Amino acid sequence: MQKKTNILDQNISYNSVDDKNILLFIKAVKDGINFSYFTSIAKKSPFSMFEWSNFLHLSERTLQRYKKEKRTFDSLQSEKILQITLLYRFGIDVFGSKEKFHSWLEIENLSLGKTRPKELLDNAFGINLLKDELTRIEHCTLA
Repeated sequence: MQKKTNILDQNISYNSVDDKNILLFIKAVKDGINFSYFTSIAKKSPFSMFEWSNFLHLSERTLQRYKKEKRTFDSLQSEKILQITLLYRFGIDVFGSKEKFHSWLEIENLSLGKTRPKELLDNAFGINLLKDELTRIEHCTLA
C-alpha cells in the first residue's frame, strides 16, 4: 500500500505522468484502492459522496458498507478514482486555483454540448473529453 500512497501524494497531473509512474498506477489499480485512502482523496475533492457514488456506479449504501468493512475497491473503480484524481489535479494546474476549477466544473459548457463538466466524470470517455478540453484551455486553442 505504501507505493500507492507515495505515487498519489505526489503533486502529479496528466502532464507529469511518465512511464515509471504509469507502471505504479497500473499496480495501484490491480491492487485496488482501499476505502480509507479513497476517503482522503474524496475529502480533497469538491465532490460529495453521492457524486462519488455516481462516478463509481455504486450506491451510497454500498460505499457505506465499504467503509464499515474497510474494503478495497475493485480494479475498475480504482482506475476511475485515479483518473478523476489526475484530472482534478490537472484542472487545478490549468486554472491556477481550486476555486476557479470548481466553478468550471459546475457551469454548463457550450463546447461540451451544454453539459456541466462534472457530469462527464462517470465514464472514461467523459474523463478523456474533459482532459482534452482542459488541454485546449491550457494552450489557449479553444475552437
